Amino acid sequence: MTPLAHDIARLPDLPARAALPALLDALREGSRAVFEAPPGAGKTTLVPPALLGQPWALGRIVMLQPRRVAARAAAERIAALLGEAPGARVGWRIRGETRIGPDCRIEVVTEGILTRMLQDDPEMSGVSAIIFDEIHERSLNADLGLALALEAQEALREDLRIITMSATLEGARLAQAMGGAARIRAEGRMFPVETRWLERPWRRPDRRGPRFEEAAAELILRALSEERGSALVFLPGAAEIARVERLLAPRLPADALVRPLHGAMPFARQRAALEPAPEGRRKVVLATSVAETSLTIEGVRIVVDAGRARRARFDPASGMSRLVTEPVSRAEAEQRRGRAGRLEPGVCYRMWTRGEEGALPAQPPAEILEADLTALALELALWGAEPEQLRFIDQPPAPALAEARALLRALEALDAEGRPTEHGRRLARLPAHPRLGHMILRAAEAGEDAEAAAELAALLEERDPLPPGAPCDLTLRIEALRGARDHGADPARLNAPRQAARRLMRAAGLRAGARPSAGRRPAPEPHAVGRLAARAYPDRVAMRRPPPPGGAAPGAPVRHLMVSGKGAALPADDSLAAAPFLAVADADGDPREARIRRAAPLTRADIEELFADRIEERRICAWSPRERAVRARIRRMLGAVALDDRRWSDAPPEALAAAMAEGVRQLGLQALPWSAAARRLRARVRYAAAAGAALPDWSDEGLLATLDDWLTPHLQGLRRAEDLQRLDLARVLEQALDWNAREALERLAPAHFVTPAGTRAPIDYDREPPAIAVRLQELFGLDAHPSVGGGRVRLTVDLLSPAGRPVQTTGDLPGFWRSSYADVRKDMRGRYPRHPWPEDPLSAPPTRRAKPRGSG
Repeated sequence: MTPLAHDIARLPDLPARAALPALLDALREGSRAVFEAPPGAGKTTLVPPALLGQPWALGRIVMLQPRRVAARAAAERIAALLGEAPGARVGWRIRGETRIGPDCRIEVVTEGILTRMLQDDPEMSGVSAIIFDEIHERSLNADLGLALALEAQEALREDLRIITMSATLEGARLAQAMGGAARIRAEGRMFPVETRWLERPWRRPDRRGPRFEEAAAELILRALSEERGSALVFLPGAAEIARVERLLAPRLPADALVRPLHGAMPFARQRAALEPAPEGRRKVVLATSVAETSLTIEGVRIVVDAGRARRARFDPASGMSRLVTEPVSRAEAEQRRGRAGRLEPGVCYRMWTRGEEGALPAQPPAEILEADLTALALELALWGAEPEQLRFIDQPPAPALAEARALLRALEALDAEGRPTEHGRRLARLPAHPRLGHMILRAAEAGEDAEAAAELAALLEERDPLPPGAPCDLTLRIEALRGARDHGADPARLNAPRQAARRLMRAAGLRAGARPSAGRRPAPEPHAVGRLAARAYPDRVAMRRPPPPGGAAPGAPVRHLMVSGKGAALPADDSLAAAPFLAVADADGDPREARIRRAAPLTRADIEELFADRIEERRICAWSPRERAVRARIRRMLGAVALDDRRWSDAPPEALAAAMAEGVRQLGLQALPWSAAARRLRARVRYAAAAGAALPDWSDEGLLATLDDWLTPHLQGLRRAEDLQRLDLARVLEQALDWNAREALERLAPAHFVTPAGTRAPIDYDREPPAIAVRLQELFGLDAHPSVGGGRVRLTVDLLSPAGRPVQTTGDLPGFWRSSYADVRKDMRGRYPRHPWPEDPLSAPPTRRAKPRGSG
C-alpha cells in the first residue's frame, strides 16, 4: 500500500497543490478556512489527502459531495491516487450504498448522510475535519450541514476543522458567514478555452424557430464537424437528454458514440459515461448539471452548453414544488466552460449570443430560498435551534418555514409548541421526505400494506417509470413495480425504486411480505393506494368540482378542489376522471390551477376514517355572487373541501341579515332602491356635513363602511338581490339619524323652502349652490332672496312658468323683480293669459291658481 500522502510534494502536480501550504498553515492557526479554486484545479482530489498526517488530523476526514455520482467518482479518484481500491482507507457513504472499511480515514458522503451524522453525534467523535466541497452549488442540505457543523464546533469541538471549497461563490461573503474564516485562493492552470457564441438567437422574439432539442442537436453536430475530440453537452434534464439522443442517432459521425449521464441512471451506465472512449472513437456525453463539477470525463475538449438549468421552485401557499427550466447563471456557464480545458486546449459552444450573456444572473439561486423546507424544519427542531441562532449563509424565508412547520404538525412530527415528537424523530431517520416517512410508519401501525407504502414512497421520489401521457393512477406504477402488469414502464427505471423501497423498509424496521414463486405480486386495490397517498398528502385530498352550468366543454379538464384550497385539474380522458375524490401525490404546482400528474382514488368512507379528527361542521350564512342571494348551509368541511352540504333551515335572522349586507357590499350601493326622497335626504346630509355639522359620512365609502349600523337591522327577511327593492330607503336613512343630527340638518340644510304662497319647494342639495324650482307666481311679494344656513347660503332659484317649464334662473330675486321681470311678463302674458302678471310683483299677492274665467 502506498502511504497516505501527507507530504504534499508527493501529490499530483495539479494547480491547487501550490495553495495547499497556505491552507495547512491556516488550519494550524485556526479551525475554519475557505479554499477557492477555479474549476479543474484539483481541489477535490488534493485537499483530503493533504490534511492527513497533520498533527491535529488524527481522526477521519469527512468530505461532503452534493451528488452521488460525484461522491463515488471523488472517492475512487483519491483511492487510486493512494494506489488502493475504494473501501480501504478511502470510501464513500451515499444513500443506499456504503463502502467504508475499518481503517477508513477519508469518507466521501452525500448531504443527507452528513446531516444524520451531526444529529446523531454533534461532537463528531473521531472526525478531525469536515470538508464542504462545491459549496457554491448552495444546496439546502449543504447549507444546513455547514450551519450545524459550525455550531457544533463552537459549542463542543473547538479542535474540529471546517473547510469550505468553492469554484465560483464569493469567498469574502462565505468567510464572513462562517464567522471570519481564513481565505486561501488557488490559481488555476486550465488550458485555454475558446468560447463561441451563436451569431443570432436560436429562437426569435416571436418564439418561432426550432424546438430547443432541435437547436441543441444542430449545435452539437456543428461542434463535432468543426473540432476533434470528445464533447460534453449540458442539457437541463433527462427528458431533454433522451430527445436529443434520438435526434442525433441518425446523423452522428461514424467515429462518435453517445453516452447519457444523469443522476437517475444506474451506476454502471454512469461509469460508462466517465470512462475514456474506445480507441479510435470519441464520446458525446449528454449530461445534466451533475457534470458541472467534481467529475473528470476523460477525453473531453469540447463543451456544448445549451444554456438551461432545471430547478425546483416551492410555493408555500400551495405546498407544492414545481420544476422550472430557466437560463443558467454566469457562474454556472463558467463552470461548464471550464470542463473543456482540463486536459488540453478546448472549445466551448454556447447556445446563446454574446449579447444575451449580459442578461444572465450572476449566481444560481440558493436552494434554501426556493425549496420545500419541511425536512429542514424537522432537522432544526431536532437540533433545538431557531434558524437565526445558526450561521446560515442565507436565512430560510419565514413564510416557507412557517408552512413547513404547519405541515409537520399535521404529520404529527411536531407538537403544538414546535418540539419534535417521537414520531418526528423516527421520520427524521428515514431516507425519505417526512410526508412519505409518515405514510410508511402510519400504514404499518394501522395494519395496512406498509410494503406498498414503501414502494409508493420510492416511486414518488424517483423518476416516473411510466411513459409520458400515461394515466395518473399510482396503482399502475405499483403494478409495474411488482411485475403484475408493465403498463409500458421502462424496465431500467424500475430498478431504482425497487432498491429504494427495500432500503425504506429496512430503515423503518419493517419486513417485506413473502414473494410468490413466479415473482409477480398483485398490486393493492386502488382505494388502498389512495389511503396511503392521503396519509402523505393530507393537504392534497381533492374533491371533483361540479361541472359549470350548461355542462363542461368537450375535452375540458376535470377540475378538483384540494383541501388546501388550491385548484387542480385532470385530463378528461384519464382513468381517474370519474373518481369523486382523489389523493394527489404529484402536481405541477401551477399557481392558478395545478395539473395532476400522479394520484389515486379515495372513497368518502376513507376520508371520514383517516381525517375524523380534522373534519369540522361549519354553519355558514354567506352571500352567493353567482346566485345573487344568501345561502345558509350546514357543511362538514375537511379544509376547503365540503364533504356534506345541506340547507340550514333555522339560521338566525341576524346571520341572514349580515350575509345580505355582505351582498350589498359586493353589489354596490346602486343595488338599493334610491327613491327621490332617499337621494334628497342623502344630499342634505352630505351638504350639512360639509358645512361643519356633526353628521355621518354618507359618501359611498362612508355608507359602505357603516352598513351594519344603518342598513343591516332592516335586512331581516330579505334573502335575494331583488328583495332589496322592498326597502323604504328614505325611511331607513332617516332612522339612522339621531335627534341632534336631525336638528342640525333642519338648521343647516332644510328639506324645503316654504314659498309666500305656502307651498313647500324641495331643495336640491346636489347642485352647487343648492337650488329650488318654483312657479314664478308663488313668489310674488317676496323681496328677500331664498337662502339656507341661517341666511348664509343663497339658493339658486329656477323660476317656472304656470306649466312648470323653466323661465329664468336667478341668484338675486329682488334684482329680478326690478329688471328682468318686465321682459318675462311681456312674454308670459300672451302665453298664459289666465294667470296674473302684475306690473308690480312685490305688491301682488302670491298665488297658485289661475284667474277665474271671465275675470279681467
